[in-house]
Amino acid sequence: MTKWIVIGLGGVVLIGGGVAGGLYATTLASGKPGGRPSADEPHLIPKADQKRGGGKEGEATGGHKAPLGEGGDKYASNYYALDKEFTSNLQESVHFIQVGIAVSTPYDDRVIENLKTNEIAVRSSILLALGDTTEDEVFTGDGKKRLQARLVKAINETLKQKEGFGGISNVYFTNFVVQ
Repeated sequence: MTKWIVIGLGGVVLIGGGVAGGLYATTLASGKPGGRPSADEPHLIPKADQKRGGGKEGEATGGHKAPLGEGGDKYASNYYALDKEFTSNLQESVHFIQVGIAVSTPYDDRVIENLKTNEIAVRSSILLALGDTTEDEVFTGDGKKRLQARLVKAINETLKQKEGFGGISNVYFTNFVVQ
């Protein structure tokens, strides 16, 4: 009788371990418990669903669907221009920089909404990144590209901290002045 109890308990442990292992594996694959993506998480927008049109300054672009063309990115770009320009002193310099910034994301409008909601924190992170910029960076094309990458990183880190998801793929300069 004891032998059958031990065999039965061993079977229950094996089945329970298999179920627990399966749940753990789906959680790792999706990053969410149960393996299901969150409804609140932004989704990539295929190029065929891209919005077109001239959005007003400070608004995400909108319009009709674009025909799917050859080449280019697989996903659509959603653009947003920040309303106010940024002015900062350059590191160890008497010069200062004034830039206008727009961002792009391949994700849906939730990333832009997150950016708008947290604009004060995002603006602060951008100003901190600009304050770490040297004269050498602002006078060369490679330096400006490095600055763009730092700004993308600063914005995404702030959005991840505030919303749990970054989603900004690129920063564009709409205005760039050094004095």
